[in-house]
Amino acid sequence: MSLPTVKMTANASGAAEAGSRGDVVLIVDVIDMSTTLESALEAGALAVFGASPDDTAPPVAVSPAQIGQRAGELAVAKNAGVVLVAEPRAGTDEQRLQRVKAVTGGLARAGARVCAVLPNIGAETPKLYDLRGKVVIAVTAAGGVAFDAACAAGAPAVVTGTVARTLHSKGTAPALAAAKRAVAAARASNAGITVVAASGNALEDVLAAEYITRLVMEEYFRKGA
Repeated sequence: MSLPTVKMTANASGAAEAGSRGDVVLIVDVIDMSTTLESALEAGALAVFGASPDDTAPPVAVSPAQIGQRAGELAVAKNAGVVLVAEPRAGTDEQRLQRVKAVTGGLARAGARVCAVLPNIGAETPKLYDLRGKVVIAVTAAGGVAFDAACAAGAPAVVTGTVARTLHSKGTAPALAAAKRAVAAARASNAGITVVAASGNALEDVLAAEYITRLVMEEYFRKGA
């Protein structure tokens, strides 16, 4: 059994590198992708994913169509609807859908149905639509791209985390929930963990990733992994 490792990095390139070495990847995009998805899980979402919008050009490979198909296949298997979370935050559904055609193409191939398109506004997002039992895909330019890059590179699992107030949690609870989720995924895969600040230029992501990395280390090594 290999020794577990916990690392921290930033950006889609860091997420891809972590995925390529087989780490579980934890994406931190506080404003707002990871806060939105944490809140979606608290609202009862069946599963959450991140994907790259059509108009981004990261320096690493992404495959939003594959994310859409994977999420769609899960939704079909569970007889669940799919909710898209996209940007611009203050735009219309039509504007959001214009940026996510690769994802919707993958969903169509899987035979999944999109039941809502929501803005990426963090803890408020689940208040706009009932997410219970839904598969949620956040198609966003920072966290979504990093999530997508980690998947495309072969990460055994990609999860998200935040330090912000979520739908039902505040204080340290959201960060601790993310740490526990990452550790559970790493134990299941006998893998290390890399925490990724979705944007190295966003201080809130970097500081949050540092804090969550410390919690991951405490959780992982305290239990003798």
